[in-house]
Amino acid sequence: MTRKILIIDDDDDIREATQLCLEIVGNWEIVTANSGKTGLVVAISQQPALILLDVMMPDMDGLETLKQLQVNAVTKDIPVMFLTAKAHPAEQRQFTQLKVSGVITKPYDPFELSNRIAKVLA
Repeated sequence: MTRKILIIDDDDDIREATQLCLEIVGNWEIVTANSGKTGLVVAISQQPALILLDVMMPDMDGLETLKQLQVNAVTKDIPVMFLTAKAHPAEQRQFTQLKVSGVITKPYDPFELSNRIAKVLA
């Protein structure tokens, strides 16, 4: 059985590269969204095993998207991993206090990403 991963990222190149890497390296089924609002709709309808969520997006950023996921009965138990270019220790601490399953700093190694997802879902 393939497990479904939802990638929510407004950057088309990052979203497509991450999708390709995870399909090839991890044999995951990938669904994508290009905004937080779309991501919420997809998360509710598809109920993925895990969500990779970009922190910095226009309109609804990753932090607001995470809050919306956490208050929805359908999505509140789906593990979320942040994808972020923000690598400052203070920001990393803030992210870990938000009950996310991990923080992946861009740019990232596709093999490492797949391994981290597998560990979260194990």
